[in-house]
Amino acid sequence: MTTTYAFDFDGTITTRDTLPLFISHVFGLPRMLLGFALNLHWIFLMRLGLYDNGKTKQRVFSHFFRGMAEERFNAHCSSFAAANKDLFRPAMSVLLKRLRDERADVVVVSASVVNWVRPFFPDPTVTVVGTEVEVVGGRLTGSFSTPNCYGAEKVRRLLGVRPNRPSYRLVAYGDSRGDRELLSFADVAYYRQKLTS
Repeated sequence: MTTTYAFDFDGTITTRDTLPLFISHVFGLPRMLLGFALNLHWIFLMRLGLYDNGKTKQRVFSHFFRGMAEERFNAHCSSFAAANKDLFRPAMSVLLKRLRDERADVVVVSASVVNWVRPFFPDPTVTVVGTEVEVVGGRLTGSFSTPNCYGAEKVRRLLGVRPNRPSYRLVAYGDSRGDRELLSFADVAYYRQKLTS
């Protein structure tokens, strides 16, 4: 039986959430802070559990990126990854290198937009799935074309690229509420680097 290793990205592989960092990379810190301030009421309601996580993220994303050319957006994603390799936790860098050397099956399952996560993994043996942006006429609409890759959606997206679950052993790594379903689905689960099952 083969083994698949599934990793959350933000907070698990990286030390920080990449959404605000990416926005700051593209627009600068002052504009990022202003945009978050203008959407603070949605963020506050989300924190209270009164508004959906995915809808909140889409509102923030749309505020900044609606109407941007896809080509320009992807160029920002590539430059963001190139400038932020130090975001990886040292222990995760070591683990991912070992798995790459072993030619292990690695899937990164992220709630972040896949466009800026994928450039962090130029090795084609690493599969990256995440929240997808909607593009019409070569420009971002500000909406997502898939559900936010969070919670149970992480399991659905993993099965989309690795079906036939009984055929492989699943080892999963996560750090937050959005990873619980993925961790519960795994044979071996590491939550905040600690074995939970």
